[in-house]
Amino acid sequence: MKEAKNGKTVPEEVVKMIFSNISSIYQFHAKFFLPELQKRMENWSSHPRIGDVIQKLASFLKMYGEYVKNFNKAVELITVWTEKSLPFQELIADIQKRKVCANLTLQHHMLEPVQRIPHYELLLKDYIQKLPPESPDWNDAEKALEMIFMVAKHSNTAIAEMERLQNLWEVYQRLGLEDDIVDPSNELIKEVPVQKISTCNNSTSEKYLFLFNNMLLYCVPKVIQVGTEFQVRLRIDMDGMKVQELNHMQFPHTFLVSGKQRTLELQARSGEEMNAWIKAFQDAIDRKEKRSESFKMVVRGLETGNPTLKTKNWAGAPQWVRDNLVTMCMRCKEPFNAIMRWRHHCRACGYVVCACCSEHKVKLQYDGNRLNRVCQECYVFLTGHVVLEDQEWKHKGILEKGAAEISGRSLLCSSLQLLDKNGKGGMRGWFVIPWDDPLVLYIYAAPQDVRAHTSIPLLGYQVRDLPQGKAQHLFQLAQSQQVYTFLADTEELKQRWMRTMARCAAGIIHPEEGEDVDSCSEAE
Repeated sequence: MKEAKNGKTVPEEVVKMIFSNISSIYQFHAKFFLPELQKRMENWSSHPRIGDVIQKLASFLKMYGEYVKNFNKAVELITVWTEKSLPFQELIADIQKRKVCANLTLQHHMLEPVQRIPHYELLLKDYIQKLPPESPDWNDAEKALEMIFMVAKHSNTAIAEMERLQNLWEVYQRLGLEDDIVDPSNELIKEVPVQKISTCNNSTSEKYLFLFNNMLLYCVPKVIQVGTEFQVRLRIDMDGMKVQELNHMQFPHTFLVSGKQRTLELQARSGEEMNAWIKAFQDAIDRKEKRSESFKMVVRGLETGNPTLKTKNWAGAPQWVRDNLVTMCMRCKEPFNAIMRWRHHCRACGYVVCACCSEHKVKLQYDGNRLNRVCQECYVFLTGHVVLEDQEWKHKGILEKGAAEISGRSLLCSSLQLLDKNGKGGMRGWFVIPWDDPLVLYIYAAPQDVRAHTSIPLLGYQVRDLPQGKAQHLFQLAQSQQVYTFLADTEELKQRWMRTMARCAAGIIHPEEGEDVDSCSEAE
């Protein structure tokens, strides 16, 4: 990083892209995980347990998911910059010659964090195997293994999701990146060339089909393939689509696809290929119908003016979407945060949604007319109530939380000054640590701003007290090479901020019962 800042080898942002969040991972292990384990080892004779330690900190191991997702890109960047920059090549060679590297390449060392979680899982399994059943650590170790397994699953899911998005992006590039097609939530099911049978002259021509979970794209290969490989001629939505085999005397292996937009008569290359297409279509249609079945019941009730809609609804429980199949809220599309953004299921449609999109409850017939959490869309359908736009702060980006709004439910908020690198001047603003997002410090230009100027993730940072000079109340947040220096108006306010930031940086999200809390009103 020092070489990058000097601008002699490689841009600083490239170094950050190569090493991703490895600094946070290192800080977590050096300051939290390893000290806890070492302390337990020192007292092993009187307290032979490690399961509770792993349970306490296992959630933070999900940080590895971000590193794992970035690994292939990081290795590719090293290869590219080694080829294009001789100083970078020499720097890497110099690092690899050092004794601490044990004659191993940089890529080999970068692979170790990728293998860390599976290694923990194997070690914990071996530990449990050797534990006697009467061991006081048996139950905690079993629970810890289950949590490590979920963390490993989280990393594997992250890899699979990145591969899915990469493949999807490549398909979109081949299709020309049209606005009404590009959607990261789409799933490509099947793609293959087929023969289109003309109903006018009874001839065939080669076309290309892309079947997604929500639509069929009917394409033709471009004669001059500059930038894109196919031209999209037609899009047929999955709603109302039907597929069936045809007995065509002239053209064998023929099947019919009919939708709201158009009906296509298509010929596969073999009977096996035709059957595979029909099965793929039918599976996609069935899945789409299951997802929309509940809403169709509501729409029918609205069309017939059913007066009992508000009290008699949802005769059957919906099929829930599995948590591991989504990475963002299926309503507002906000990504889920592994630590703070909890996932909820709408009890009406089964979608996985965030807390903000499921803050309403309605009575559902299948659950004995008890109140159940539902998503906002189901709430509007079932009750007819309109949700006001000024209540829909949930659809805003991560920085688009109003200062006044989150200050009213914060761990601490007040005016501070963020000094520049020279410690001489800087920005004075309104600083907030929200109660529902306590691992992030939000910085506003003014207390009534509707959007934060910037934010700082607190996890893994160290809080430092600076000597008081010239009546200045200074303190710092530091992690690796990143240092933020703050100036408070009073010594008391500085101490409050230092206590609160230290707790959040240590992952102590909310105070336990009986502990003192520095409230926003007190800070003001």
